[in-house]
Amino acid sequence: MTMTPTAPPRGRSSSRPAPDVTTGRPVVPSSGRLAPLGLAEVRITDGFWARRQETNRTATLAHIEHWLDREGWLANFDAAAQGGLPASRRGREFSDSEIYKLLEAMSWELGRSPDAELEARFHAIVRRVANAQEPDGYLSTMFGRPGQGARYSDLEWGHELYCQGHLMQAAVARARTGHADDLLVQVARRSADHVCETFGPDGNQGVCGHAEIEVALVELGRALDEPRYVRQAALFVERRGHGTLADIEWGRSYYQDDVPVRDATVFRGHAVRANYLAAGAVDVGVEQHDDDLLVAVARQWERTTAARTYITGGQGSHHQDEAFGEDFVLPPDRAYSETCASIGSVMVAWRLLLAEGEPRYADAIERALFNVVATSPAPDGHAFYYANTLHQRVPGETASPDVASRRAESSLRAPWFEVSCCPPNVARTFASLAAYVATVDDGGVQVHQYATGEIRASLPSGAPVHLDVLTGYPVDGRVRVRIVEAPSDRWALTLRVPSWSPTAVLSVDGRERRVPAGSVAVPDLRSGSVVELELDMTPRFVQPDDRIDAIRGCVAVQRGPEVLCLESVDLPGGRDVADLRVDASVPPREEDGRVTVRGVVVDHPARDAWPYVPADDAGRTNGRAGTAGTPAVEIDVPLVRYHDWANRGPSTMRIWMPVR
Repeated sequence: MTMTPTAPPRGRSSSRPAPDVTTGRPVVPSSGRLAPLGLAEVRITDGFWARRQETNRTATLAHIEHWLDREGWLANFDAAAQGGLPASRRGREFSDSEIYKLLEAMSWELGRSPDAELEARFHAIVRRVANAQEPDGYLSTMFGRPGQGARYSDLEWGHELYCQGHLMQAAVARARTGHADDLLVQVARRSADHVCETFGPDGNQGVCGHAEIEVALVELGRALDEPRYVRQAALFVERRGHGTLADIEWGRSYYQDDVPVRDATVFRGHAVRANYLAAGAVDVGVEQHDDDLLVAVARQWERTTAARTYITGGQGSHHQDEAFGEDFVLPPDRAYSETCASIGSVMVAWRLLLAEGEPRYADAIERALFNVVATSPAPDGHAFYYANTLHQRVPGETASPDVASRRAESSLRAPWFEVSCCPPNVARTFASLAAYVATVDDGGVQVHQYATGEIRASLPSGAPVHLDVLTGYPVDGRVRVRIVEAPSDRWALTLRVPSWSPTAVLSVDGRERRVPAGSVAVPDLRSGSVVELELDMTPRFVQPDDRIDAIRGCVAVQRGPEVLCLESVDLPGGRDVADLRVDASVPPREEDGRVTVRGVVVDHPARDAWPYVPADDAGRTNGRAGTAGTPAVEIDVPLVRYHDWANRGPSTMRIWMPVR
């Protein structure tokens, strides 16, 4: 059911202590229903996400650094400092941003787990970046020098503000992990001062074609206690949507410059840009106590989630412009579903969760994390999906480990791309993931995402709360929370019951009761108490809204937070996923950790046959079960978790399966 958002109340922050810059929180709003906990307060110690964090730390960060060096994108900063541009510059106009995202990932990782060798690599890169900064704070390897385009001469495509925004977000990570005087922070401060001077009320009235500077300025302003940066972010948000940027073949909606943010009804255009802009607008709304702006973004989020988001949480059904389609235009085989778009959607949902406290935002975060963000990297952390299709019609081609892929479309994971925004975006997300697990408010602690770990926090009153979480999630749905230390005052532990679990069993010190989806608060727990939540992990068929033409007559299977898929390697006789018809009257069955569905394999006319026949010839129209004169043979076919697809080599794959 779609809920009508209401303006979040203000004044909830009066009892909060001043934000501690060393707590490792990516987002620190000054007010809202909930206050986030950071890397110093939440640790993921085992399980699904801990393994991915470890791979990120030990493999992916070095892999990204290697490719940035190999492709010459890091060397662009050296060339800028030495006067070697533009002749020696390599990479696209936005390649600077990938270095900044790596620095952000390194910063969060060092805050999570200090490491002298990683620290040395981090500082070496920062020095190269700092050497390229102009005296007035401007920083770009693409514009502004002899032989290059003038500064801000191509706001539509130049990405100068976008890149400086990622620089600022890297500095936020460094400041919030205990290094507020670090060289990276100094560089970002000079960049932000330059942006405010150049684009202030009496300056350049333009906006960047790729939103990012908005969210970055707000968070840097919060981290450095500089309200001027927040005001500049608000200017950028208000300028958007007035035709400031040039019209293009895809229209100004591509960069959200067609309709003012306050007047828009849905996310549209380039999916990453749309999400980054929405995240920045939420931040501006919170800091300026602008409830109308918050309600506008929440309204857009609701419709986007209801009509423009894939079952995986992926967003964007257009390949040519990496954009949202119209409502219910969600073809699985044309799903672009860029990894960065889902990371952007997590950024938006997290900010709305902090502002409003509604568990549906945490549901959306979980969906995107498990089914897009976790799908992108290979198990070894050395290859990635840029786009995340829901239906692979032709087996992919194995990517060379030594060649950057020219194509973003899904085939098999590639080690690097000519446009390689997704690998470092995944890296910074995994490194900061613990900061999206839990929150506090005046009444207690809320746990939104489930992973084995520790929560060592304080309530706004200063009272300590220490929790240990033990779970096999998402393999099983049992979440056990032991209260190590509890406040003496009244408080409550609130646990999310995901929407995919119609009911759950809550046990408090052995006393059980059933609870519905949403959230459940357990008050006045004492040290030593144990709370267990048993979620319903039964695999279930999911049906699409019948307005999604591309998958009408199909079903998908979801188990817990994970969407499952069919791969051709699991069909007999080399058959293709197009040949299976599922018997939806037989529920999915789980045995020994494998989920299977019942179905039949169908035969199809010869490939050179005309594909359109009279409707009364149903056998030829829909495929015929078995060969002529033989009965259909029912088979049980195993499914795999979508985030694991293609781990066994090239295959065809589909999430939505036609019903028999």
